[in-house]
Amino acid sequence: MWGLKGYKRWIFLGVVLVAAILGAAAWVLRVDIIRTALDPKVPFQTYTPPGAPDYGTPQAWAIAVDPNPPAALPADVFFIHPTTYDGGEHWNGPYRDQDARRQLTRVMLPNYAGPYARVGRIFAPHYRQASLYSQLTLREDARSARRFAYEDVRAAFRYWRDHYDGGRPLVIVGVEQGGLLAARLLREEVASNPALKSRLAGAYLIETVVPADEYGAQAAIPACWMRSQARCVVAWATRGDIDGKERLSRALVWNDRDLLVDLRDRPALCVNPLLGARSDAPAPDKDNLGAVNATGLEWGARPGLLRRQVGARCVDGLLEVGKPKSSAFKAAGGWADRLKVPPYNLFYGDLEADAQARVSTLLGRDAYPKAAAPIETSIAIEPSPIHRIDN
Repeated sequence: MWGLKGYKRWIFLGVVLVAAILGAAAWVLRVDIIRTALDPKVPFQTYTPPGAPDYGTPQAWAIAVDPNPPAALPADVFFIHPTTYDGGEHWNGPYRDQDARRQLTRVMLPNYAGPYARVGRIFAPHYRQASLYSQLTLREDARSARRFAYEDVRAAFRYWRDHYDGGRPLVIVGVEQGGLLAARLLREEVASNPALKSRLAGAYLIETVVPADEYGAQAAIPACWMRSQARCVVAWATRGDIDGKERLSRALVWNDRDLLVDLRDRPALCVNPLLGARSDAPAPDKDNLGAVNATGLEWGARPGLLRRQVGARCVDGLLEVGKPKSSAFKAAGGWADRLKVPPYNLFYGDLEADAQARVSTLLGRDAYPKAAAPIETSIAIEPSPIHRIDN
């Protein structure tokens, strides 16, 4: 081996092995140090949370609310963003935290609210989100932080209902932490309200584990079985790099007392975003309508879509996704960034088409004007100057 013979070869292999062990130990130690730094180190019961948003002011909304919706956008979209606050001082991030807002504006909104910008006017509230640290522990403090975050989301939704709801179709979107909060919002505020339920075009619980038995065919709001269906739920969580059983064993879901409990052995719901249907059938990459790395893209700009990037299949309640073909979808950022939802959306075009189809079904007509084919590109989108979208 490279000119080494006998005992020298074993010495070389020993050095390599020791180096690998030390490297792995250093990584674990670094993760533990960061985890410790993000821990608020105060029980939630004695914690003083930051001040609440006032949803009667523009500053409480991430995207400026348009009081006069354009006719070309027949729906209202209530969007609950994923985790952008890492933690440290707080269990629940101040909604004015600049770093969290910057990541929301630069990364999360272009990639995850963007698909719905051509579906309806978007209502994206700031809220005192549970920190990233609260997602890394199953302590009761962390569960309390997520229940606390829900109170803001519910207040924002009720403000929309009381001040902006004009009887239009409704689309609810939640991503990661936002999906967990959206699941409870659907049950408490939509399923229990016949008027709202009748106008629900669809709900999207993205990167969210929810129990499949709560979205059966006889449920108040069932899982979606086809793309031409309204009043249903699209939900999935990708398997990722970790073991699927581990991902599900750490999942928390709402019980009938609005407490967060372990999923345990209940099957998770998986609706394949490439099919728009609850199905175990594989969807090949030719079904992919467009992936996007829209990080840094100015709000309102139409991103170039990279078609046929990935195939996907639901397996044991999780979505297995193929490796993207473009280098635009490589993992990036530091340790904390890699624990959040990716800074790109592999199903951007699919979600846009899916939501438009469900709104059209609800209205019983083709609700959207025929547009030119979306731009396709094989070039990664470069970050552009950020348009201010929170006032």
